[in-house]
This record gives sequence, structure tokens and C-alpha cells, in this order.
Amino acid sequence: MIDLLPKLERHSNSGCSCSHSPSEEPQSWGKQGWPNKHTLRILQDFSNEPSSNVSSHSLERIPVTGDKTQSVKRLEHYGQRGDRKRPFIQDATVTKNMPVKGSRLSALYDHPLYKRSPPPLTDEDTLFNVNTDIRFDPKFSPTGELTADSYPNWLRFHIGINRYELYSRHNPVIDALLKDLVTQRITSVAMKSGGTQLKLIMTFQNYGQALFKPMKQTREQETPPDFFYFSDFERHNAEIAAFHLDKILDFRRVPPVAGRLVNMTKEIRDVTRDKKLWRTFFISPANNVCFYGECSYYCSTEHALCGKPDQIEGSLAAFLPDLALAKRKTWRNPWRRSYHKRKKAEWEVDPDYCEEVKQTPPYDSGTRLLDIMDMTIFDFLMGNMDRHHYETFEKFGNETFIIHLDNGRGFGKHSHDEMSILVPLTQCCRVRKSTHLRLQLLAKEEYKLSMLMAESLVRDRLSPILIQPHLDAMDRRLRQVCASVYL
Repeated sequence: MIDLLPKLERHSNSGCSCSHSPSEEPQSWGKQGWPNKHTLRILQDFSNEPSSNVSSHSLERIPVTGDKTQSVKRLEHYGQRGDRKRPFIQDATVTKNMPVKGSRLSALYDHPLYKRSPPPLTDEDTLFNVNTDIRFDPKFSPTGELTADSYPNWLRFHIGINRYELYSRHNPVIDALLKDLVTQRITSVAMKSGGTQLKLIMTFQNYGQALFKPMKQTREQETPPDFFYFSDFERHNAEIAAFHLDKILDFRRVPPVAGRLVNMTKEIRDVTRDKKLWRTFFISPANNVCFYGECSYYCSTEHALCGKPDQIEGSLAAFLPDLALAKRKTWRNPWRRSYHKRKKAEWEVDPDYCEEVKQTPPYDSGTRLLDIMDMTIFDFLMGNMDRHHYETFEKFGNETFIIHLDNGRGFGKHSHDEMSILVPLTQCCRVRKSTHLRLQLLAKEEYKLSMLMAESLVRDRLSPILIQPHLDAMDRRLRQVCASVYL
């Protein structure tokens, strides 16, 4: 049904410097020379077996057919194509006062900055190639039709993934998939292995799967000031808000996430075959249904998840394609924190640390360093300090986007802006020009980030997702990002 064609392609993107005008085509960030072996090991440490919260190990395997041989590499660099000469929209377009009537989101997505088309896609630029000559498994195509429109929405989402984005801006499948996450009948539940806190893998009647993070605290609760970032709670509403923020920033690198009210008895306990999970269910003294599962942190009777009486909120993040079909690489974040109570990471004590990063593959060329800057801005707006690794699709090599997975430790403190999250941006002084222009746009009153987020989040079933102080904090942090770019 799906034909995997590994591909390699190099393309360049525009970047901008804090100290001068944004450059059109950055080629090589690093100085002459090579970093020491210790730094090289730290920066290039990665695994071919991702352990992220949205790694998909489907119970239902999709049959794979077709030629598995590697396709021929492109002869031309993407930056050498005609797209390279396409002019950027100038700052004058961004700063022009445009009265916004009705939906701010609609006005935002109608703005020229949100209408730039991605490069033309070839077979090498899509994660999957569908061969319509293959007879599909009936469970994926109950009508017997061979068109992609007959696939379940989760599969259509997978098929739409390409080198440049997880999904296109106006793909109707995403809204349909978000609806599925909320309405599809849950047929089985299992605990996800690994990770520090309890997460559940839920399978739906249409064979789709999603990662469920249950509600652990109310919207008003902030992270205690004495908590280390690595022992903080993971928040279900942060996962939901991160998806909407990522879309508004036009990154589109977070898998679709929706909030759902789940019946712990009928939709978890009664459908799970995981005996370890089932055994942790109990009735609390307040006569509520509770469970705690197994994990490294907060999986005990004292930290049980209790319903009212058996209803519990949670986020459901759509799974990415099964690793057997689309391998991913896990990369160590160069600005990873030490995860130690007393020790500091190298980047925290060396102000020239970025110079070493710039000399280390894959950060010495291409777009990877710019992707790190995008992720840095994304995390700072959320207040997320827990970005230890990131993932990419192996098929696309080093020339592809970073997947923004596992955002549950964002939106923990609205009263504090963690400036250390911005260190990659201030040390490297690099940012994509397109990102820079969109940030300018979102800082304007008619496209105010907090109001755009509020409008977007109200569509979720668990609305309100964020309290107003968190929305206001994003506006404040956005101003600080813009100030950092102009230093």
C-alpha cells in the first residue's frame, strides 16, 4: 500500500543575523577548523530508535509493498533552483497597518507571509508514495475504493507529510483528524513504555492511535518555584496549546493534538489489556475512580489520577507513522540542559559555545541551525525548559525540519520568563528571515499573538485551555524575542 523511497536532498533557507540585516542565503555558519572530539560527541549523539512520547509502535501494521531501493540523489541543490531567487516580502508589508475585521486568525492566514508556497514536491520530497495499483486492506478502505479520500484521516495525515512540513496550512484533513481524536471510539489502551510520567497509547475504531496525557493539575496552578524543570509535571493543556502556537507561528511541526474528556471506567479500565495498568485502578475515599499506572515519577497512590467521579481530561496527540514504515533519528539538542541539580551544561558557562556548534555537522551547513533557532523561540514563548532531544525523519537526511514533540512542560509559569531558553538565539545571533517577519507581524496590535491563540484555542473541546495570564505572558515574551534579534 505504501512505497517508501528514501531520498537525499540539500536545500538552503534564508537566515538573519542580530547584528545586521537578515541574509538571504547562509551557506556555512562555522569558522575554519574542527571542534574537539568531546564537543563533537555531545552534539552528534543520536539514536535511530526514538523514544519520544509520540513515537508510534502501531499494533496494526500497514502492509508495505514496492521497491525499497534508494532513489537517485538529486543533481541540483535546492538553493540552486529558481525558487532561490524568489524575493522575500519586505518589512514594509509587515508594518503596514491593516484593519482586521472578524476573525483575526482568518486575517492572519490571508496575510502574504502565510501564503508563500513550499517548493514543488517530487517523489523524493514526500514521506510516502501511494501506489494506486495495489489492492488495499479492507480495514483501511471499507468502501473498496482505491482513492486516498477513502483512507481514514490519520492515514491521510501520514501521507501528507513531506520534507518541509508535517501538514500544509489549509489541509482539511487536520481539522477532520482533530475531530476524530475527540469522537472516535477507543478500542484499546496500553501504557507507553519509557518516560518519566504516565502516558497512555489509545487505539481507535478506525485503527488510528494517539498518545493520551491525563490532567494532573488545574489551569491556575503554576510550577512551584523550588521545582527543577526535570521534575515538573507534564500538563495536558500545554500539549494542546503548543499545537496551536506552532501552527500560528507557521512552523507546522507539532502533530495534531486535541483535548478530550475520557470516561476512565468505560474508555480506559474496561478496554485495556494491560494488566499492570488495570491493577492500579481503585476507588478513592471521595468515591472517585482513580489510577496511577507505572512510570519513573508520580506513579503512586499519592499521585493517583482521579476522575469526577470517573471523567478525566486529557490531551490526545495523533501518532506519527509507525517506525517500521518511517524511521526517525533522535538528535541530542546542542543546548540541552545538564539535568543535574548542581552541574551546569557547557553552553551555560561558555559564551562562545555557539562557535563550536557552528563547526559541527549538521549545524555547519544547511538549515539545521535555523531550525534550532525556531525551536528556541517556540520553547521560550511557552516557557519550556525540557528540550533535551529532537527528532527528524530519517528518509529526508539532514535537510528537513525538526519535529516539535513532547511539549507537556510548557506553560508552567506565567509570572516568570526563563531567559536562559533564549541563549541559543543570543549566542548564535541567527534566525530565519521568514520567522523574523512573522514575529514582527505577531507583535502588532492587529495580529496580537495572545488574541490569536485565544481564538484558536476556543475551538478545542476542553476550552478554555490557557488562563489569561499565560496568554499575556506570550505577548511579553514575544517582545523580548524581538528585542533579542535587534541586539
